[in-house]
Amino acid sequence: MDAAIKKFLPDAGNDSRPSDRPTEAEVEAAVRVLLRWTGDNPDREGLVDTPRRVMKAYREMFNGYDLSPAEELGRTFEEVAGYDDLVIVRDIQFHSHCEHHMVPIVGRAHVGYLPDGKVVGLSKIARVVDIFAHRLQTQEAMTAQVAGVIQDVLNPRGVAVIIEAEHMCMAMRGIRKQGSTTMTSTFTGSFKDSPEEQVRFVTMVRGTAGAR
Repeated sequence: MDAAIKKFLPDAGNDSRPSDRPTEAEVEAAVRVLLRWTGDNPDREGLVDTPRRVMKAYREMFNGYDLSPAEELGRTFEEVAGYDDLVIVRDIQFHSHCEHHMVPIVGRAHVGYLPDGKVVGLSKIARVVDIFAHRLQTQEAMTAQVAGVIQDVLNPRGVAVIIEAEHMCMAMRGIRKQGSTTMTSTFTGSFKDSPEEQVRFVTMVRGTAGAR
């Protein structure tokens, strides 16, 4: 696997997560500080329960740190009646958060791979996207992570990933351009070596997109 892809995997020895995760009470206290910093009063009726709600919401939105995408791909099937052609899961809707401003990223992923004797349940591909999305992210890193773990665990002949997303850090702050979409792609194996395979993947993805 390309070093540029492998370095994004959570099991690649570069996991920087702290060992001393804060308690729920500490998280709620931090949210109270942020509320005060905005100029509002965390003790008013509408905000008194907000710190706990935010803590619970963050626990759900960032649960990707507690899950292993490699384990999701661990169960494969070899009884595929000889099928060895392209498998694509299109339009996987996701939401993530920008690691620079902690505001939402909303988009969809298209993931394809060329099996080499075994396939994985289709829902597992979507689950892998969600696990990486439920972490602080850049779109570029997430694209590489999804492709990298599928290549690493399934060892297919190639993996193709395209992600399209709108970044609220562009829509809500800074340049404030609504509706702007960012596209990223990563290809491994046969897809990287063959422009024809890349074109086939993109054509199949766009075939449905254009029909909507």
